[in-house]
Amino acid sequence: MKNLALVALAAVLVAPAASAQTIEDANAPSGAHFSTAQPACTVDQATLDVSCTGATIGGIGHTNANLNFSVTYTGTVQCTNHGGQVVDVKTQTTDAIPSTKLTASKNGQLTVPAVSVAAPTAQDLLADATCPNGNWTKQLVAGPKLANFVYTITFVGFSGPYFSISFVAP
Repeated sequence: MKNLALVALAAVLVAPAASAQTIEDANAPSGAHFSTAQPACTVDQATLDVSCTGATIGGIGHTNANLNFSVTYTGTVQCTNHGGQVVDVKTQTTDAIPSTKLTASKNGQLTVPAVSVAAPTAQDLLADATCPNGNWTKQLVAGPKLANFVYTITFVGFSGPYFSISFVAP
């Protein structure tokens, strides 16, 4: 493993979180390197939207890659029946960009686009929650909260990601 460092999410999240960024040279063509800055992911504190910058990887010959990015949000929905009984239901939703195929150009460069995921709305979390039956009323009492995200670049033909950023909320 060439590099293991904490991702700079400074001033973006209120509470400390476990986040990591890795580059695994064994999972890339010999000579692969970032021609520009490595991708970086940030979380908008106000909206909880997650955005990652783009980059260019050089020295890869004609090797293609896949970009995967998924973000999980959680919330708590309160279900109430007509008799006043209340049940808290944990709900979560995972938003992801479709796996993006990255095609090498003829000069051995790979362009990685910037990507982002918007936090779910209260209606999204309510729709994902399941109450004991359809006669119960749903109310969002907590959330959305960012639970985690994973961003990876994996070269075709290699067993694991070359580059990854992961985040897990405290």
